[in-house]
Amino acid sequence: MKSTMGENEIISSREFDFPRERVFEAWTNPDQLACWWGPNGFTNTFHEFDLRPGGTWRYVMHGPDGVDYPNHNVFEEILPLERIILRHLSGHEFQLTATFEELGDRTRVIFRQLFMKAAEFEEAKQYCVVANEQNLDRLNAVLEE
Repeated sequence: MKSTMGENEIISSREFDFPRERVFEAWTNPDQLACWWGPNGFTNTFHEFDLRPGGTWRYVMHGPDGVDYPNHNVFEEILPLERIILRHLSGHEFQLTATFEELGDRTRVIFRQLFMKAAEFEEAKQYCVVANEQNLDRLNAVLEE
């Protein structure tokens, strides 16, 4: 995985040994997504997952320390097999853009988090790079199942 920083933005990328259709499905099927979303040790309870522009995704991430983290996202764009854009509205506000690039039988995912406030970016970048890497590790594990 490669991570870089832009202005108020964390950019992570990873190549997966799976076709783009399979990787995209893991992002859009709530049963699969719930299994890998979040850093190591976290689990999820999805309450709403309306995968369409303007649709809401509400869930609780359960931390390994017993703390619950309610999350509220709104999908802004769904371009099948190519791109998902959502706005994270709870806690730190950011726009998440995931793109899916076909590389033959492999897929490159680019995962961009653009924070709306510089102070929130400065705080989040301390843990987001490692958390995003763990998140994509967990995605790979689900793809291998």
